[in-house]
Amino acid sequence: MTRRRPGIVVDMDITNSTVFISGATSGIGLGLALRLQQAGSTVVIGGRRRSLLDSLAAEHGFGTVQLDVDDAASITAAAASVTEAYPALDTLVTMSGIMRQEDLRSSAHLADAEATVTTNFLGTVRLVDAFLSHLLAQPTATVMTVSSGLAFTPLTATPTYNAMKAAVHSYTLSLRQQLVGSPVSVLELVPPAVATDLQGEGVDFGGMPLSAYLDEVIALLSAGASPEILVQNVLPLRWAERDGTQQQLIEMLAAH
Repeated sequence: MTRRRPGIVVDMDITNSTVFISGATSGIGLGLALRLQQAGSTVVIGGRRRSLLDSLAAEHGFGTVQLDVDDAASITAAAASVTEAYPALDTLVTMSGIMRQEDLRSSAHLADAEATVTTNFLGTVRLVDAFLSHLLAQPTATVMTVSSGLAFTPLTATPTYNAMKAAVHSYTLSLRQQLVGSPVSVLELVPPAVATDLQGEGVDFGGMPLSAYLDEVIALLSAGASPEILVQNVLPLRWAERDGTQQQLIEMLAAH
């Protein structure tokens, strides 16, 4: 799926890949699955609800696998199933995530914090581990992790979400460097606020329209993206510390 260039630029052939996306039954994951399929790739999606997976398979022709990213055994089983059914699999997208508000002044937040660590960080680590040996055996392959603009400038209402996305960013940097010289390229998708149901069905999270976000992402991938997939809306968050605007943005986000 990838063709290396000197330096850090990565080209992705989105027209002829076999892609597995976890957490792809809604939101950015489902939208990306549809766009990659439309571009010509074979797409397999993972999710918890069998009935929803079956419905999406019937409607769009996706391959599917039932997967609970909070369960290490489920991830291992799903990876074995997918790689057996799709031996040409050359791309993993670790899309799964939850976003919960927490009041750090009360210990009642701990259950949400622990669930967020398990889903957003351990889920990513386990997915990479489960698929990496297969990807390393391909002529070229890609791992795409999913962090957030909030990894760089946090939304104070969701502290553990921000922290785990920052952890995914750091983990991705280490993974990329460890895989230098291998067939596997490592990308990081860094979404801004996007209008999805990330904070729950019916919750108005705001953000840019999903279709507009996907338009930019696909354009960046098609053009030969850098390792970080950064649409225009996420740039203020990504570079706030460098630009000296981070505290101002933190306060602005906290006020909404």
